[in-house]
Amino acid sequence: MSTFTYDHIHIRSRDPEKTAAYYERMFDAQIIRSMQEGKPRIDMKIGGQDVFIAPVASNSGVNAPPVTPYEGLDHFGLRVTNIDKVVADLKAKGAEFTMELNSPRPGIKICFVRGPEGVSIEVLERAPK
Repeated sequence: MSTFTYDHIHIRSRDPEKTAAYYERMFDAQIIRSMQEGKPRIDMKIGGQDVFIAPVASNSGVNAPPVTPYEGLDHFGLRVTNIDKVVADLKAKGAEFTMELNSPRPGIKICFVRGPEGVSIEVLERAPK
């Protein structure tokens, strides 16, 4: 049987610079600038994960983002420690919360933030086992 490992997350954006700036400001993403086929490219690293930002031209025919919740890939999660401080920092930075911090079951605290292009981002803390 094959072994599968994560390689990347791919985000499409009408404004890659603005999208990258948001993730850098909110989640301390490392911005990686390069050239691909003679055009500027912006990628990021968030929590060790590669995140690619693909530009969307106005005449590309790419659909607008859906409104959450919806069927299919729903969100990605970022695990943190000291979530109360993280949430306070995100609020101070102007993050839009779609779900306030709560504890759906013992040992976990979660909240959701809406990122650019309607991307739903879960911020969570799991109690040590």
